Amino acid sequence: MSSFAPVGLFALAGVLAGGAWSLHRQGAARGAIGVVAVLAALAAGGGVLWLIPGEG
Repeated sequence: MSSFAPVGLFALAGVLAGGAWSLHRQGAARGAIGVVAVLAALAAGGGVLWLIPGEG
């Protein structure tokens, strides 16, 4: 199950990044775009951190 978590986080990051781009193209408020972009970055960062080998 742990091998699916980073894939899911990267997929979520992609969906959120696409959502941020879509919001930008539609002329949404910068705050809304920023929130979605930050969530995308957090999801991508979580996926990367999950792949770092450690104690476990």
